[in-house]
Amino acid sequence: MTATGVVWDPVYLDHVTDDGHPDHPRRLKPLYRRLEDPVVYRRFTTIVPPVAADEEILLVHSPSYLNQVKATATCTSSALSADTLTCDRSYQVAAMAVGGTLEAIRQVVAGTLSHALVLARPPGHHAERTRAMGYCIFNNVAIGSMAARMAMGLARVMVVDWDLHHGNGTQHMFERDPSVFFFSSHQFPHYPGTGHLTETIYQRLLTPVARAFKPELILVSAGFDIHGADPLGGMKVTPAGFAGLTRLILGIARQTCAGRVVFCLEGGYNADALADSALAMINELTGRTSTDVAAMAANADPGRLNAVVDRCIHTHRRFWKELDR
Repeated sequence: MTATGVVWDPVYLDHVTDDGHPDHPRRLKPLYRRLEDPVVYRRFTTIVPPVAADEEILLVHSPSYLNQVKATATCTSSALSADTLTCDRSYQVAAMAVGGTLEAIRQVVAGTLSHALVLARPPGHHAERTRAMGYCIFNNVAIGSMAARMAMGLARVMVVDWDLHHGNGTQHMFERDPSVFFFSSHQFPHYPGTGHLTETIYQRLLTPVARAFKPELILVSAGFDIHGADPLGGMKVTPAGFAGLTRLILGIARQTCAGRVVFCLEGGYNADALADSALAMINELTGRTSTDVAAMAANADPGRLNAVVDRCIHTHRRFWKELDR
């Protein structure tokens, strides 16, 4: 049995938005209640999140933007963008979302844990170097990628983003950096409207490219808004599907980077669906279940699946010869 770490803390409920806002504390409450169940709690190791230092946040964000976020601590209610709302606790909570992500990565890289799941908010993958957007304040996964390279000595990091929405912030930060590979599957043209087929590549796609890239760490922007019951989405992933995705990524990580993988919460706005899906992932990570990915994939419509995959391969084979095999 491998050691699985989970970042979760009541502090992540202190980032308060309007009652009608999708990224409201209520989206984590059912999941946290289930994590408190002694039967579930003893399956994993709790990772206590620290507050990220300024220099860690500044690995990808500008000083002026960091100061802008810090200034929200003086306002009971404010907004960093039209859809990214804040309260007087939001800066502290966002810095602890970064801190929890970094601590999970540190423990996985050090071998203290085999892998980890970060269940923090606010999410991060839309946040750009100089601005917030899409409910995201600091780009947790991007900061984690840079810290893994700059502070932990890793040469190559792969980021896999399965959120409903394209992780524009993460892509923009690394699209000219050959040491970070960004792989995104998302529903186009949903928000933010970026991420056309020519910008993306997923068992026939991700596995051969990951083998070629040889990452030393895999970070996953795990968006639960691809669940069929999510109010913002149009995809149909089930908790069993999230278990299958987790098993697939674990397999790739074992082949390429000694199993080092950290999954980080991004979207997911149906609280019960999020709780069910995250628990399915924890069961997979802790060995309570072991999904047969091939059997699951065999249930897909081959006509529709092949049409999409073949187009992706045609687009990306000029960059990755492994896709021709």
